[in-house]
Amino acid sequence: MPKNRCPAVLIAAPASGQGKTTVACALARLHTRQGRRVRVFKCGPDFLDPYWLALASGAPVHQLDLWMTGEDDCARRLQAAAQEADLIIVEGVMGLFDGQPSAADLAQRFGLPVLAVIDAGSMAGTFGALAWGLQHYRDGLRFAGVLANRVASDSHALMLEESLREPDHWLGALMRSSVMTLPERHLGLVMSDELGDAMQRLDAAADALAATPLGQMSGDDLQAWAVPFKAPDLPGFPAGALEGRTVAVARDAAFCFIYAANLDCLRELGAQLVFFSPLVDAALPDCDALWLPGGYPELHLEALATNSAMQDSLAAHVHSGKPVWAECGGMMALFDELHTVDGQRHPMWGVLPGSVSMQKRLAALGPQQLAVAGGTLRGHTFHYSTCTTPLQPAARTEAAPGRQLRGEGEALYVSGSVRASYFHAWFASSPAATARLFSAEPQP
Repeated sequence: MPKNRCPAVLIAAPASGQGKTTVACALARLHTRQGRRVRVFKCGPDFLDPYWLALASGAPVHQLDLWMTGEDDCARRLQAAAQEADLIIVEGVMGLFDGQPSAADLAQRFGLPVLAVIDAGSMAGTFGALAWGLQHYRDGLRFAGVLANRVASDSHALMLEESLREPDHWLGALMRSSVMTLPERHLGLVMSDELGDAMQRLDAAADALAATPLGQMSGDDLQAWAVPFKAPDLPGFPAGALEGRTVAVARDAAFCFIYAANLDCLRELGAQLVFFSPLVDAALPDCDALWLPGGYPELHLEALATNSAMQDSLAAHVHSGKPVWAECGGMMALFDELHTVDGQRHPMWGVLPGSVSMQKRLAALGPQQLAVAGGTLRGHTFHYSTCTTPLQPAARTEAAPGRQLRGEGEALYVSGSVRASYFHAWFASSPAATARLFSAEPQP
């Protein structure tokens, strides 16, 4: 009989930057080292945290979002994880109650116990007030306890513990340490594979956590967090919609914003996936369609601009009328040039007319949806650049239900077989639309 019950915990915080990812990674790494099978999920749209969470757990990390991925999809993924895992960890997004939907909404929908991580570096008694508020702000939330992060000393930790109204909720303190800090830049965490000491950082965090009450929980102790998971029957993917077609996916340091679930979706549609690096490869692999995901083209301008062989191969692909789907950073690379924040101009691939300009501030952020041939894709936008082009938008994204856009939605640009947008799509939200993006059929 399938196992549908599994210990699970949602790691939340009162705000971003409190250390949720570090704690989620430490907990995953600690139990993985002890021989337990750990599955980790990330709440909300996020490409970077999952790289660290996957390294810590040794398993793929998928997103859970009651709107973008859908409630039924969340239920299916959690149930599948419960059948194989000894512990499920869900890292929240922003503060516990931030966003529509929030991490609290997800926890409440699936009965996940909430573990609150609080950066206590500059507080004492207020720690207890924050913990109390997170626990009691909304009725119906299961509360697993609270962990203090970036604590100055043992005596500081004692003050924090004594501030709690319910002492049983104290799960320990992590001291301030640069050894286990996960570095950041403008779009979030630095990717784990860019650091030679990534695993050492995770092991240091796991070692620190092992000294806390949270880290000393045994397999039997974890059963206090057991959650029953049940998923509804979901409609199947369009049978063989991409059967026999090969989709080339750019994947390297410049193009790294890839949902693991999007790759799974393409495979379930029947596509064969091949991966390549626009930074170092001389040509596209033999393929019928191309996906250029988002990432950091602005950090690799010289390598992208000087790889003329790859540019020629890409131009030949487009000239032959084969489909291209380019998201955010993938679209940025297709324009004629990119302007850095300091005003320098760099040539790009010249597939689309126009230029991209990097900004010091965030240009757009939020959940959105895009109607394309075959259906409506859900997803999000998150970028620090703007583009100027003579191309007229073929369509624009709309805000997620209950949300409002600041200005117009993200443009969808169409030029021959190329479709490009700042919009990041969650493919499984409309498999039929995804199939059309990469199929040989004409796209209206």
